[in-house]
Amino acid sequence: MTAVASIPASPAEVTTAWLSTVLSTETRKVVVSGVEVTPVGTGQTGSTYRVVPGYTDDQPGLPESFIVKLPSQDRTVRERVALSYRSEYAFYTDVADTLSLPLPRCYHCEIANDGADFVLLLADMAPAVQGDQIRGCTVVEARLAVEALAGLHGPRWCDPAWLTFYGTVMPKPDADTARGLGDITRMAVDVTAEKLGPRMTAADRVTLAESAALVGEWLQLEPDRFSLLHGDYRLDNLLFDPERTRVTVVDWQTLTVGLPARDLAYFVATSLGPELRADAEQELVGIYHEALLLHGVAGYDLDTCWRDYRLGMLQVPLITTLGFTFSAATDRGDEMALAMLGRGCRAIRELETLDLIRQPA
Repeated sequence: MTAVASIPASPAEVTTAWLSTVLSTETRKVVVSGVEVTPVGTGQTGSTYRVVPGYTDDQPGLPESFIVKLPSQDRTVRERVALSYRSEYAFYTDVADTLSLPLPRCYHCEIANDGADFVLLLADMAPAVQGDQIRGCTVVEARLAVEALAGLHGPRWCDPAWLTFYGTVMPKPDADTARGLGDITRMAVDVTAEKLGPRMTAADRVTLAESAALVGEWLQLEPDRFSLLHGDYRLDNLLFDPERTRVTVVDWQTLTVGLPARDLAYFVATSLGPELRADAEQELVGIYHEALLLHGVAGYDLDTCWRDYRLGMLQVPLITTLGFTFSAATDRGDEMALAMLGRGCRAIRELETLDLIRQPA
């Protein structure tokens, strides 16, 4: 990665000159003679484009296409989510190489103006395709995802450096921070319930309200067990190859420090239909746990991992309602929130997560 070119403010500024500069190194000069830029992805907090360059000379080792991520072209949104861009920058520049999970190769990452200006240039993983949060996934896809997740948590399990890491959106909370997040979650739950109205079931409304009331207490449980979390580990942020033999993890704008199984619970609960989740979750937790051991985690037994998985379920109402409340309203956003909250609330009830929080011993 280099930091020698200006940051494109729009896709029109992803030019042959810019690409030539950021792809060139001290030992290799790259000349891009043409470039095609087309939008991809959902673009909820940023603008993502596929970039197809034309090289003047053969460039072995460079991909035929890239993905470039720029801040939202809406200036208001850009300023509101600047912290998210700083999080992603920190991940790719300071963290990614210390972990062991499948990522697209990063060719350039740069940030300026306290996060208002940002660019990320990644290898294009096509023909891999993005997961569909509304449709959900298969158990085969879920196995890939939970094994990959262990490569995020395991290599730096309980690393004290996470306690002062600058790139988090949600640092490991103290008592005051936990209470504040609990208050914000209650507000977000109220807004979500009002916006979605009768499309939410009465049971899910009750579960959401009861969950929000416990978030402040929940965030302080198991304080001695922590890692860096993706924070929004769900299908829309995973790319699967056509044969469903590999997965790639993207979108590191919500880095968090906390109980590792929060990521696991959030993924499983929101990605699988309730019956499929109930049938497969013990297997999936076992796959995740076994992978953690292979990454060097010690003193963490399967029963404790299962309990953490049950505890971690409150990540669903926390992240889903915050995202729904503070994102621009869209029809797809409504359907996605309904799917995620419906699946997640049912998992909270069936796994008796709220009782576990109230009586953690």
